[in-house]
Amino acid sequence: MSRAKRAASWIAEAISTGNPLAELPREISPRSRAEGERVAFLTLDSLGLTPCGLRFADGIAGPMIEGRLLPNGATASPLRHPVITAALIAVLDEPLDPDGEKPPALAALHPALDLADHRFTHPPLAVGQRAADLGGLGFIIAGPPHAPMEAVTVGPTHTALQDTLAPAIAAARRLGGLPRGALLIVAGLSTPLTPDTEGRIALDFGALGMVIAKTLGKDHQPH
Repeated sequence: MSRAKRAASWIAEAISTGNPLAELPREISPRSRAEGERVAFLTLDSLGLTPCGLRFADGIAGPMIEGRLLPNGATASPLRHPVITAALIAVLDEPLDPDGEKPPALAALHPALDLADHRFTHPPLAVGQRAADLGGLGFIIAGPPHAPMEAVTVGPTHTALQDTLAPAIAAARRLGGLPRGALLIVAGLSTPLTPDTEGRIALDFGALGMVIAKTLGKDHQPH
């Protein structure tokens, strides 16, 4: 069995059992971001899951899983190490060609809250392990769909949509592109957000509306 498949089997077991994972042994730990990204997709294969898009956060691209996408106002299952930030979800209206140069046409845009997590006992520091761990995918709470717009407001920040999506588009092209209808997600668009005493998080996205989520578990504090 290859290094990547062995690492994928470790992470798949942590996902399926819910048990935390010790640091991957040196002999199978991904040695680069690219190798870690490969492990992430192999992990989904071993679990029988098909990605519905790509999530980009903190410079790392990872697969998006349909079961990790929740509606506005939803309560997320307990997370061990939640880090909550603002996010945007772009729904592709055409395939994202790996050899293309222009931004793809979008069918819709959703404001979102990204509840990142990791499967390790301690936060992984090496970029390869962070990428292998599905890029830190936890849950994503999606607000209502809107027509794409030229600029978006996230908290106090107003930025061009094209600039916000550009790193994720580049990552998707590097990984082979995406089909029409796939989700292109950019997380980490704010500093970490702290839930209130009831575990509730609410963030105003201006014209895109408000997104609300609630967490469960003893530790709601991002760290």
